[in-house]
Amino acid sequence: MPRLTIRWGISLPNRGALFGLTNVDELIETALLAEQSGVFESVWFGDSLIHKPRLEAITMLAAAATQTKKVRLGTICMASFPVRHPVLLAIQWASLDQISKGRSLLGVCIGGGHEGELRAFGIKPEERVGRMKEGIELLRQIWSDAEVRHRGKYYNLEGYNIVPKPVQKPPPIWIAVSPDRDQAGDIVVDRAMRRVGTMADGYITMGVTAEEFAKRWRVIAQAAAEVGKDLGNFETAIHGMVNIKDDKQAAYAEAKDYFNHYYGPAYPPENLIKIWLAHGPPKDCARLIQEWIDMGITTPVLRFTSKDQTGQVRRFIHEVLPLLRLK
Repeated sequence: MPRLTIRWGISLPNRGALFGLTNVDELIETALLAEQSGVFESVWFGDSLIHKPRLEAITMLAAAATQTKKVRLGTICMASFPVRHPVLLAIQWASLDQISKGRSLLGVCIGGGHEGELRAFGIKPEERVGRMKEGIELLRQIWSDAEVRHRGKYYNLEGYNIVPKPVQKPPPIWIAVSPDRDQAGDIVVDRAMRRVGTMADGYITMGVTAEEFAKRWRVIAQAAAEVGKDLGNFETAIHGMVNIKDDKQAAYAEAKDYFNHYYGPAYPPENLIKIWLAHGPPKDCARLIQEWIDMGITTPVLRFTSKDQTGQVRRFIHEVLPLLRLK
């Protein structure tokens, strides 16, 4: 597993702007604060269209790009990737890369398979994996300088040279996937990790145990080796939840209220919260975050489950970060 410098990211709640958790001004101010802190190296927004509506991710990233100069700008999981046409997305993302001067980072996934959203775009649930794989391939072709000649199962594009081109050659594409092994089974998990190893420039997980992460990484590394892919600079990210309060019960209660609004009352389950939510006094938050780092996470992307986004950022920097052992 690569031994890379820890690169901190912050995930901003663009869905929260729809139910009073935050607002547009605070989202942009927090992105700027994260950059000015010198601690956070990347800023991320979540993505969903109809299923879990929010301020649209690419639009928010473009807004953040105009106010920042250094941080990478990414989608923590573009759940709408299978329903977005790759040509339109390629143009939008290249434009974002131009606006940000080469700081974009596209995190994609197959989404949650919400029937209503898929139906609105004419997509069948069983097409999600195939559309993600073909979409990644097509994006990279469009962003290259060569004429596109693509005939696939879902998209045909021949004889095109589409502009604008991105600054990066090409922008990195990470895959976000974190299947529950007990529910999905070993075969499904291994297939997902093989896609990461062969197709992705980085990996994003949700809460995960050290044992499970090690299993996933072995498959990722093996798949990469089979296609001659170098993982020396391959980043592994966790989208980790954090709520810093001296009263641990109050931290948990605020996080649960956040989850209820953001994901719904049945999610996340308690067994996931234990490994996904760092909450309570700084030492308690640092303990779980340290576990993420020790298991091999190189890029912890923190989502603060609180209405006080800027206050949480400051507490993390001044009270939690000094307690961590960084590689």
